[in-house]
Amino acid sequence: METARFGGTPKGGICRLALSDEDKSVRTWFAQTCEALGCTVTYDSMGNQFARRAGTCETLQPIMIGSHLDTQPTGGKFDGILGVLGGVAVLRALHRADVSTRHPIEVVNWTNEEGARFTPPMLASGVFGGAFTQEFARSRPDKNGITLGEALEQTGFVGEEECGKHPASAYFELHIEQGPVLEAEEKTIGVVQGVQAMRWYDVTVTGQDAHAGTTPMTMRSDALWSAARMIDGVHQVAMNHAPDGLSTVGIIECLPASSNVIPGSVHFTVDLRHPSDGTLEIMEKEFYQTLEAIAASCGVEFSISPTWTSDAVHFDPLCVSFVEKSAQNLGYSARKIVSGAGHDAVYVARVVPTAMIFVPCWKGISHNEAESAEPHDVTAGANVLLHAVLQADSEMA
Repeated sequence: METARFGGTPKGGICRLALSDEDKSVRTWFAQTCEALGCTVTYDSMGNQFARRAGTCETLQPIMIGSHLDTQPTGGKFDGILGVLGGVAVLRALHRADVSTRHPIEVVNWTNEEGARFTPPMLASGVFGGAFTQEFARSRPDKNGITLGEALEQTGFVGEEECGKHPASAYFELHIEQGPVLEAEEKTIGVVQGVQAMRWYDVTVTGQDAHAGTTPMTMRSDALWSAARMIDGVHQVAMNHAPDGLSTVGIIECLPASSNVIPGSVHFTVDLRHPSDGTLEIMEKEFYQTLEAIAASCGVEFSISPTWTSDAVHFDPLCVSFVEKSAQNLGYSARKIVSGAGHDAVYVARVVPTAMIFVPCWKGISHNEAESAEPHDVTAGANVLLHAVLQADSEMA
């Protein structure tokens, strides 16, 4: 509730885009809060923040806890923020109990996870994990033409350490589920096994704009009618692979956007997801074949441009076991679960043993100002996070 004032909206949500003034304020709050607990705060070349609590054996690589502080334009109080504040809660618990750990403990705030200002999402953790080059990430512009690199320089969050060179022995990320499963099954903890595969596309349908009153129906090349059939086809591709297959059309742009002109051009986005890379490959082939058949029957042309791909991620079995054992030892109800959304953990897992912890959120709602979670669930998630970190500290080299 305290951090919600940074970018708070009238409807109770948060608008805190990456490297905005609001993000700068909450980053400053985070640094000052961790420094008051005896941590040192550093930044890498992508603006990722690392708040480090010293361990008794400084030759050991740190155990990292993290997520992100940026939000969607109409974001909620828990998506991302919970993972960072859960890390702060762990620091506070260790500090107040005067508990020393072998490994240094670091809480990380990753830059531009949401991708709401600079696309694609998870840019800075993507550089950390080797998915993107730093040059590509820093070149990404916002809608006003300001690049991520320029925004980093303007806000002053650029560190000397090259992104991706920061060592770590393990990474744990606490997050709301962003889905309805845990709440529906009355489970407190989701032991995340991995993250499903995702592929994004831009589709452009080209017909012929013409007068709505003088062009017979049989002689039209209507891009919007064709696109509508294609969108229904995209839906059917996912239904063919239910319940795990998912498809979403989130943006539609129609031109010339006049009520009495037959649309000549339509652009829409497609998001395909499945836990299995192999099944997602099949879904992609069906998607291409479906649009090709519809375009031919409707007399239009089309193009598909892949814009983003994220393969299925399987988290580290040992780190996952620490989460599962902690939930059991603390007496929380739990279930294994696969994440349907992307997270910084997706890219961090490429280079660091990683696990995630989910807690329920109200009606599964996220990326929404109504996003909410119960205090007792959030507390449980932080407790599991703390004990998973302590197990990792005890058992990992």
